[in-house]
Amino acid sequence: METEAALACLAALSQQTRLEAFRQLVRAEPQGLAAGELARKLSVPQNTLSTHLNVLSNASLVASARKGRSVIYRADLTRLSALLRFLVEDCCGGRPDACEPIVAELAPCCPQTSTSE
Repeated sequence: METEAALACLAALSQQTRLEAFRQLVRAEPQGLAAGELARKLSVPQNTLSTHLNVLSNASLVASARKGRSVIYRADLTRLSALLRFLVEDCCGGRPDACEPIVAELAPCCPQTSTSE
């Protein structure tokens, strides 16, 4: 990820409603959330949420798709991953042990699923 793209993502996430909307969409992966349902969860008017979702979309953090009469929003986890990598890519300076605490903090939120036969 380039610096300008990272700045766009960080700017989009630097507002309380947008940050909470993005976090709700991350929680709702992979199915996403309808715009109306997201507005209800956040207790914001739909037109206000639409503006916030547009900012997140312009930063490529969310994508939308029409499903019937609803617009379903989903977090772009690939973009989130790229942003996280950008933020920590220089953290270990060639010493992987320096990054172990960061990786350990992220591991519990993404449990591995066992693939038993």
